Amino acid sequence: MSVAIASFAVFAASQVGTPGPANMALMATGARYGFKAALPFVAGVALGKQLVIWPVGFGLMELADRAPWVFETLKYISAAYIIWLAWKVANMRLSSVRGADQAPGFVAGLIVHPLNPKAWAMIVGGFTAFVGPGTSTLEATASIAAVLLACQIILHPLWTLAGDRIARTLAGTPFEPYLMWTLAALTVASVLFVLFGGGT
Repeated sequence: MSVAIASFAVFAASQVGTPGPANMALMATGARYGFKAALPFVAGVALGKQLVIWPVGFGLMELADRAPWVFETLKYISAAYIIWLAWKVANMRLSSVRGADQAPGFVAGLIVHPLNPKAWAMIVGGFTAFVGPGTSTLEATASIAAVLLACQIILHPLWTLAGDRIARTLAGTPFEPYLMWTLAALTVASVLFVLFGGGT
């Protein structure tokens, strides 16, 4: 047996491309610092998901079965962290800070997905729903890692660019606070949906 690559690619694209904590962080970063300055952060976010995929593929699922409380606890800690980030975004004002300080870099991007409950749910769902029985661990993990990375390379920059373009239009206008509050609210909503709505 093997991995259902085509089906998983559709699933992955739908998940990577829809609003979630990571995409809201990317949009907010693009809005605050501009697309070009945000690119190292974008690269870190894309590669950071690999820090979840490979441990899950090589045995973390077994630990989850033995001690599910560990993952349940981590899920809520991660959600609290992302909600705190959303609060910071809500209080950010583009007109006063855009370009005034340094954009978050590659390392800051690396930790986004390990702390993102949507990423964990997406990856676990990939292994459980699209990997056939008897598939080798290496084949399954490498396939899921490659498909998700390809989706991220295409879609993550688009979210960042969208933030940049929206900010260019709204920075310094009366609509600016509403943009930041909306980004923050969408981030919180996406986390709550993953925690309580059963979504991925």
